[in-house]
Amino acid sequence: MIELLEKTVLTVVGAATLTQKKAEELLAELREKLNISEEEGKDFLKKIQETVVQSQEKLQEQAREEVKKACERAEEFNKLKKKVAQLEKKLKQT
Repeated sequence: MIELLEKTVLTVVGAATLTQKKAEELLAELREKLNISEEEGKDFLKKIQETVVQSQEKLQEQAREEVKKACERAEEFNKLKKKVAQLEKKLKQT
């Protein structure tokens, strides 16, 4: 039961950051509805928070990679633009 709930919450939470207040509210709700111990609840929330951090790190890395690729494409575009300008200049001279 707790495993299913854990997967569901992890899916819902995604990359959103849990504030301390929200974590405490979720812990209280888990304890009340599922009759779990405080230690189980804290372990559960710790897993969620670790997953959130990992998701954020992955998103940041993906963003860095995309920016890097965009910069490389822009650099290549500028090189091609210069090459075209040089060829146009040579064409006009002939």
